[in-house]
Amino acid sequence: MMEKRSSGLSCRAAICGIVVLLSATAFSCSLAAEFHKVKDKDMKLDGSLCSLPKSSAFELGVAAIASLFVAQLVGTTAAATTMCAAKPKKNSTSKGRVASVALLILSWVSFAVAVILLAAAASMNHGQRYGRGWMDGDCYVAKNGVFGGAAALVVLTALLILGLTFATKPAAAADMVAAPTSGATCTRARLDAATADAEQAGGRSKQ
Repeated sequence: MMEKRSSGLSCRAAICGIVVLLSATAFSCSLAAEFHKVKDKDMKLDGSLCSLPKSSAFELGVAAIASLFVAQLVGTTAAATTMCAAKPKKNSTSKGRVASVALLILSWVSFAVAVILLAAAASMNHGQRYGRGWMDGDCYVAKNGVFGGAAALVVLTALLILGLTFATKPAAAADMVAAPTSGATCTRARLDAATADAEQAGGRSKQ
């Protein structure tokens, strides 16, 4: 039992470590992109046509999306697998599952918004040529704080994933709690049976 418990804790710690590392990478890339994105002064005009140079914010934004995606996939997949393996029997367990589902949904919502912000801002920094622009031939520049807002959502997503990981209780833990109880009941039943046999034997010997 102790081996199962230690293996479960080590697996959970490994998942949390992966999520924290990847989320930290996504956060750092998002912040770096905020300082390396193209600005209004970088725009070049040729009559009615405009162009913007490519910026390293594009690669940083793509790296942030990739890191956050892997963190989200690893954390939520592990939690969802544990939730499906568990068999709720009590009201407290059912409430815990509802909380886990709520955290799972919120994490995906936060993840989706962060990816949308990062993808849109990164694409604006991929370079916009004359007559092409970003949309309808017009040039667009990501506003200040877009990458920063995405970085904040990365942190929120990571916290939700970690909360989901700790809120989800593996089925093995429930079995470990139930096992000692059932063992104690069986031991008590055997002791009662032995006591009854001893009393019957004593009664017969007196006769």
